[in-house]
Amino acid sequence: MSGAGAAERDDVDGRGIRVAVVAGSWHAVIADGLLQGALREIERLGATPTVIPVPGSFELPVVTKAALDAGADAAVALGVIIRGGTPHFDFVSDAATSGLTRVALDTGKPVGFGVLTLDDEQQGIDRVGFADSKEDKGAEAAHAAIATAVTLRGIRDSAR
Repeated sequence: MSGAGAAERDDVDGRGIRVAVVAGSWHAVIADGLLQGALREIERLGATPTVIPVPGSFELPVVTKAALDAGADAAVALGVIIRGGTPHFDFVSDAATSGLTRVALDTGKPVGFGVLTLDDEQQGIDRVGFADSKEDKGAEAAHAAIATAVTLRGIRDSAR
């Protein structure tokens, strides 16, 4: 399982951190599981979420950038891409990954990466924080974004 070796999600004081949760809608059961996991973690850490739905994973970078440019302190990008019989999977996966990396670097703000690239639906169900899931990738992505925003805030505050 890919979650082996994952860092513990410690308590981070996310108060005052505004988080844009940009969520794709393809593969609704898995996508909703990702979203619910992210929202649980954002609430646990005391940050403030705004959910922004998008059609799919290809749209994540442009909407995430717009949300960060509009004032969000961090973003969580959530999507589900399931391999099919064509190269579409490879193109969308690369576009989402490269685009979200570029957004983080261009804005200087964290983007929690919650895009699942899967061979089948069961792999997604195993990773979205359901009672019988092995992992909670939505929560992990939210935690990463908030923890990084807190770190960046500390760096910027100490430079003043």
